[in-house]
Amino acid sequence: MGKIRRFGCVVQVRPEKLDYYKALHANPWPEVNAMIKACNLRNFSIYYKNGLLFSYLEYSGDNYPADQAKMAAHLQTQEWWQQTGPCQKPLDGEPEGTLWVEMEEIYHLD
Repeated sequence: MGKIRRFGCVVQVRPEKLDYYKALHANPWPEVNAMIKACNLRNFSIYYKNGLLFSYLEYSGDNYPADQAKMAAHLQTQEWWQQTGPCQKPLDGEPEGTLWVEMEEIYHLD
């Protein structure tokens, strides 16, 4: 197992899509959850506040780009993203289509 990498990411949520986004995540697709775990992601949480979605996750694998490519190639994950993607919009100042921008970690205590 590789060194744990922590990620905090943020994206805006479209206000008219917030309830739908919450409903999707209240009943996530088992195949998508299984793929998240198969790609060495854990402790994955999404939070909401004032129009923003914040995600936290940890990566424990040895090849993050390869695991991300594996996830992107997964048919059910692609279908999930087709449902969740339209609920989100880029942060102000980010290029169109840019979702889930990684944040700089300022502090961590184990």
